[in-house]
Amino acid sequence: MARSADRPSGVDLRVSVGTVRLKNPIIAASGTFGYGVEFAHLVDLNSLGGIAVKGLSLEPMAGNPSPRMCETSSGMVNAIGLQNIGVRAFVAEKLPELRTYGTAILANVFGKTVEEYVEVIRILNDAEGLAAYELNISCPNVKQGGVEYGTDPVLASEVVSSAKRSSSRPLWVKLSPVVGNIRVIARVVEESGADAVVIANTYPSLCLDPHTRRSRLGSTTGGLSGAAIKPITMRLVYEASQVIQIPIIGLGGIDSAADAAEYMVAGASAVEVGTAHFVDPRASEQLVSSLEKWCREENLFEISNLRGSIRS
Repeated sequence: MARSADRPSGVDLRVSVGTVRLKNPIIAASGTFGYGVEFAHLVDLNSLGGIAVKGLSLEPMAGNPSPRMCETSSGMVNAIGLQNIGVRAFVAEKLPELRTYGTAILANVFGKTVEEYVEVIRILNDAEGLAAYELNISCPNVKQGGVEYGTDPVLASEVVSSAKRSSSRPLWVKLSPVVGNIRVIARVVEESGADAVVIANTYPSLCLDPHTRRSRLGSTTGGLSGAAIKPITMRLVYEASQVIQIPIIGLGGIDSAADAAEYMVAGASAVEVGTAHFVDPRASEQLVSSLEKWCREENLFEISNLRGSIRS
């Protein structure tokens, strides 16, 4: 597919997430868009603001047993289990093609221990073609008996601080929505060195088959995403925006230009699109065009002006 330049337009869709400049606020979310290159025959990757690649671990992971996805009345529940080829294979096999595109590439990073997070980042530091790291702190911490980094302020501070010290690139931190007060965790990761926060991951859920009395997923529970979570996650974005200065990327239930605009009004600088890709692999690309059209209809010529424009 031919590479496209930044589209000329009377609407300025450019946004900044700290020092990371995006041609538009639409980012393909990690875990829903592969490593990006798999979609190149369907999607003009150059049209996207960014691509957050499938989560990268120190060693390859096989993921959870099937079935891994279950459709719900207002979204889906997934239990992929962070299957991935490992950070070294990503650098060798996927990144060379990704860096040929004029789109910000974000490496989603996770680990079972702080040491694993740091080692993945160190390997990525030596590779070219990445705009930032997206630190997923919604993974179980094996050393702490399964407590998630993202729900414990002490553990969150530890992993973010260590990752920041090791990182040669901007560090975005992907937060868990399952917290008593998103303001507390958001402040903690900001104080620990995060350059931005992504709000938020999926919501722990259970789908049952009443006939078999069994879970519809191989791993029993999974994570809810899609339209159902949008109003809840938007509240989290709004609340976090009241207490932190670093940028916020909104994630949850976005499949229209209005959805993206709502998140920005609530305080987000950019958004990530996830579940919509399972309905249409071209969802992110189409959102860029529809968002430009939406701005024209609203007589809005700089989309960055939407950020935090909520009225009381």
